[in-house]
Amino acid sequence: MAPVRIIFLNGTSSSGKSSIARELLDILDDGVFFHMAVDGFNAMRSKRELGAEELDAALRRTRMGFHRSIAAMAEAGNDIVVDHVLSEPWRLLDCLTVLRPEDVLFVGVHCPLDELARRELARGDRPQGLAAHQYDLVHAHGDYDLECDTSTASPRECAQRIKKFLPQRPSPTAFTRLRRGCLTGYQEPPSTGSEPDRHG
Repeated sequence: MAPVRIIFLNGTSSSGKSSIARELLDILDDGVFFHMAVDGFNAMRSKRELGAEELDAALRRTRMGFHRSIAAMAEAGNDIVVDHVLSEPWRLLDCLTVLRPEDVLFVGVHCPLDELARRELARGDRPQGLAAHQYDLVHAHGDYDLECDTSTASPRECAQRIKKFLPQRPSPTAFTRLRRGCLTGYQEPPSTGSEPDRHG
C-alpha cells in the first residue's frame, strides 16, 4: 500500500482553510482524498442547550474524537486533508500523539488580523473577535513544512502550491520535529472546564 498523505491545514477561523481544502480536493489527481474539518465534527453534536461546563467537556471530547478519526482513516489507507484550529496547546500535542508524523504535511494558513476581522464580519456566522482571540495561539509552536498567506494568494493558488510541494515532503517532517521537542513526558491533561474557544 502506498504511504498515506495527511495534508494538515492549521489557521485561525476565517483564514481560508476550508476554501483551500475544497480546492485541494478538486486538483489532487493521484489518489482519493477526504476533507475532514473540525467544524464538521462540531456540527454533528445534538442541538440541545448545554451548560458551560458540559459544553466545554463535550467540545474537548469532540476534538479528541476528531483527531482519532483522522488517525483511523489514515490507518485504513486513506489520504486526508485536515482543516483544524490548534488554538490550545493540548490539541497539537494530541495530534502529535495519535498521527504518524511521517504521514503529515503540516501547513500553516496565515492571514493578517485586519483581513480576518473583515472576513469574519462579512460571513456573519462566527462571533466577532474569534479570529483575533485565536491569532497569537494557533501558530505558537512555530514550525511548519509549508506556509501560505491567503491575503496574497487565492485558495486555488495556495492549493496548487501545496500540491506541488506534497511529493517533496521534508524528512524529518515538521510533525516529527515537533514530536521530538514537545512529547517528552507528555500526559493528556484533565479537562479544566475552561475551554476559551468554542468554535473550531
